[in-house]
Amino acid sequence: MLNSNYINNHFYIRMLLLHFGYGFLIYLFPFLAKIILIGIIVSFLFIIVDRKNKGNEALMAAAYLAGGEVFFRQTSAVIFYETGKYAVIIFLVIGMFFKGASSKTVPFWIYLLILFPGVVMVTFTMSYDFEFRKQVAFNLAGPVCLGVSALYCYYKKIKKEDFQRVLLMLLMPVISQAVYLLFYTPSLDEAMISFSGNYAATGGFGPNQISTIMGLAVFLLSTRLFTIKNLKINIIDAVLLLMVGYRGVVSFSRGGIVTAILSVMAFLMFYYFKQNGKMIRSLNFKIIGVILIFTSVWMFSSLETGGLIGNRYTNRNAMGQMEEDITTGRAELIETELTAFYHHPITGIGVGKGKEYREEQLGIGIASHNELSRLLAEHGILGVFALCILIFVPITFWFKFKNNYYFLAFVVFWFMTINHSAMRIALPAFVYGLALLYIVDEKKNPVHRKRLAGQ
Repeated sequence: MLNSNYINNHFYIRMLLLHFGYGFLIYLFPFLAKIILIGIIVSFLFIIVDRKNKGNEALMAAAYLAGGEVFFRQTSAVIFYETGKYAVIIFLVIGMFFKGASSKTVPFWIYLLILFPGVVMVTFTMSYDFEFRKQVAFNLAGPVCLGVSALYCYYKKIKKEDFQRVLLMLLMPVISQAVYLLFYTPSLDEAMISFSGNYAATGGFGPNQISTIMGLAVFLLSTRLFTIKNLKINIIDAVLLLMVGYRGVVSFSRGGIVTAILSVMAFLMFYYFKQNGKMIRSLNFKIIGVILIFTSVWMFSSLETGGLIGNRYTNRNAMGQMEEDITTGRAELIETELTAFYHHPITGIGVGKGKEYREEQLGIGIASHNELSRLLAEHGILGVFALCILIFVPITFWFKFKNNYYFLAFVVFWFMTINHSAMRIALPAFVYGLALLYIVDEKKNPVHRKRLAGQ
């Protein structure tokens, strides 16, 4: 009889081959991207309804769309720009229809309610040229996606095997995107490298989003090297880690890679000390191996960019001169949002008004890169309450159960991402929800488990 590890590893290899194939296929025939996305969404909807979400299929579907959103945007597969966020919300709402949500989710219902007074407020502050529907949808889709993810996941029991499947669904579309970029992107010897974000190395799409999604893959593959005990699978993951790590670094957008490294460190803080003496020795070798992979990625990227990547990460320009602003303009954006909060501390300036406010103050109309300061500026005192909910509820949950060794890593990934990229994509919102899952390892504790109140 085949054991579960063999079945899981065999499934992983088949999924990799499939996603290598469709990454290459979309490169050859770009028009297929939209057809493939529609097929994926319809298939997931059918599976969720047919199985009544008994195996958390809705969470897996949401994971796949969160992981694939940037790829689908890049290949013009999306029906509209926020398709990924809306799909995640719809999948999880359908999932809750079948399985419900915990009675303990009241804080996140409050969080969702907090978001909407800002919609009313902007009707009083918007200018004649303000694009109400577009700006409100752009700025609220991410926070609503986070709220729905939290509603679905908070106090939700999930088997360890199903949780690993969710992570796999997150990873697979990123592998397809990495394959697509491998064929699409010209050699960096032929590319004009831009320090603000290397579009030539990201297939012409936003380096910030590419860096974020590749950072996710770096994090997931690194943790797989620590948690999967199979040499063949470890070798495959190491090769994939080299590929996605390189793609993330040469995007010249630092946020995704820095976030990935901090998330891996956060993961190891909990995972390492849960192991016995024998496992710790094995883990030490794996940590050294991952460090060597990271070093190899860095050295190869440095050679490919003629050493310019080193300048980028040490905050120097192409001439090697130190830049004054390490945030590449983000600090100024945060300053305007904090100024808006200072002048409108009770009501805020309204959802989506931040971009217009910056144009009035700085003469440049640019969307926020920081979700924390955006919440304060656009929602006022209610934004402060929202932040308190988002920060303190997960901490309370963790101290009560301490059974999800991904918890701190997910929180770090969410927090770092919303601080350099706001909520332009669904990923940080979805990952925040994953931190709230109650993971059950039935092999270790099949009968006596701590009961979850509110289930």
